[in-house]
Amino acid sequence: MATDLGGQAQAPAPAPTQQPSEKAAATPAAAKNYKGFVAGVFSGIAKLSVGHPFDTIKVRLQTSTASRFSGPLQCLTQTVRNEGLAGLYKGATPPLVGWMFMDSVMLGSLTMYRRLLRDHLFNPPLHPLHDPSLRTPLPSHGHGLAGVLAGATVSFIAAPVEHVKARLQIQYAANKAERLYSGPVDCLTKVYRHHGVRGVYHGLGATLLFRSFFFFWWGSYDIISRWMVDNTKMSAPAINFWAGGLSAQVFWLTSYPSDVVKQRIMTDPLGGRLGDGVRRFPRWRDAAVAVYRENGAKGYWRGFLPCFLRAFPANAMALLAFEGVMRGLPE
Repeated sequence: MATDLGGQAQAPAPAPTQQPSEKAAATPAAAKNYKGFVAGVFSGIAKLSVGHPFDTIKVRLQTSTASRFSGPLQCLTQTVRNEGLAGLYKGATPPLVGWMFMDSVMLGSLTMYRRLLRDHLFNPPLHPLHDPSLRTPLPSHGHGLAGVLAGATVSFIAAPVEHVKARLQIQYAANKAERLYSGPVDCLTKVYRHHGVRGVYHGLGATLLFRSFFFFWWGSYDIISRWMVDNTKMSAPAINFWAGGLSAQVFWLTSYPSDVVKQRIMTDPLGGRLGDGVRRFPRWRDAAVAVYRENGAKGYWRGFLPCFLRAFPANAMALLAFEGVMRGLPE
């Protein structure tokens, strides 16, 4: 997601071995692409509406010192007091636009990687007459590996989106005239003008590392979904909701320290003619060391509470909206 959950094409089938993406692969490609694109818009809107205020608090805590905000509650109250409710949605446009594309890329690539891994790594054809019906379903660690590959793929869209979003989120001035960037387009234009494509993709390496933790997201999503199918009588949408929310929390529990370092890198001044300050972190290691030097080990978890609180409702609702639209759209 940055994050964030890419969505499944269909709800888990009653059989515990059939996964959402495997069922999606059986649908016509054109219909799947059309439905995934449209449903991805609604998924992005749901994710943004529920999750972005939490994300703003998270980013501000991650990139500020303890002297500015003592914790998430103070950050929230100061933001609302000084900037109004609109302050919680600063930088919302880039992820809203980006998630439409990111969900489509995530869904398509995740489905492709799952199929390729199932057919060629976990069920390699032994001879030309290999019977497809004898293939075993993709194991949970196979889903995790597909998640890593899909995370790397979508990172090339997510990195510039999250870069612009983060720079907008740390602009604290209530008066727009006092801000370096008036909006996402202005931010993107200024960064590109003074630092080129490399500046726009500032933090790509950190994004790739962060999204490698999709292994735990998609692996746990498969495990939780299978358990719910086998041990509960919940409907498919309910399973999508609970498995999506719980697996998102598993993801953040494993990946959060890398996200803190990523945010430090993405909000680090680029310097030069942009005039936003002197660059502090030329390497990933420099940002990681700075976090520890400033706040010790607990610095890697600064802002975790709003992130963790956001993870379940934002991703559960995004997946619920996505699946509902997918089921309602004509083939």
